[in-house]
Amino acid sequence: MAVGGGTYLDRIVAEHRARSLADQRPLQDLLEQALGCSEPRGFADALKTPGLSVIAEIKRRSPSKGDLFADLEPAVLAKQYMSGGAACLSVLTDAPNFGGSSQDLKEARAAVDLPVLRKDFTVQERDVVDARLMGADCVLLIVAALSDTELVTLFELTRSLGMDALVEVHDENELEAALRIGADLIGVNQRDLFTFEVDHERAQRIAGLIPKGIVGVAESGVRDTADARVLYEVGYSAVLVGETLVLSADPSAAVSSLRVDS
Repeated sequence: MAVGGGTYLDRIVAEHRARSLADQRPLQDLLEQALGCSEPRGFADALKTPGLSVIAEIKRRSPSKGDLFADLEPAVLAKQYMSGGAACLSVLTDAPNFGGSSQDLKEARAAVDLPVLRKDFTVQERDVVDARLMGADCVLLIVAALSDTELVTLFELTRSLGMDALVEVHDENELEAALRIGADLIGVNQRDLFTFEVDHERAQRIAGLIPKGIVGVAESGVRDTADARVLYEVGYSAVLVGETLVLSADPSAAVSSLRVDS
């Protein structure tokens, strides 16, 4: 879905960059607060168990489909996901486009003992520190949204705060960029940035290029057990699933159906 001469990602990232320019909070003060937070839960480690793990997402709406489950209760959904065997949670905190908030993340994390990804558009150092302050155990870094310098800076800051970084790629060139910075948790987004359509062959194609020892996560468009099984067989350690779970009448059973035992 192209927007105003660019992609949906271009538009959203531009919004976040505009807000970041207006954020004048002293970074050093935020860092000192973050260093006083409790130890993060190991996000990547939770995905290293045999079989295919599920990162279950708490997502109120999407830019392409509008409201999905606008009045969801994060704590309730988090518990349902955990009972279905989810290894980790992903929580949208972007308000304008996804209806999320830091409060959603806090409530979800407090309800379970699973590691939590802050799913948002990280464009500056304060975004990383804010993730730690709200309780996140992992930060999303989208290669397509960042310069090489920004990617390195944000990756190193994330790791210095004890969090994991899910480095998201859409093609082979972006995978090379992720590998250059030492990413050990790589997400392959199957959604095309220009058409917003899901390309199920994308994750399968890129899977063979992800070195052994790196945790590979397939993102977007995972609909059912068959999709999950294919992704497991080509080498992924986990799938990140939002819409399918949020819209399910039985989120716990839906999570369970996506897990693959080795």
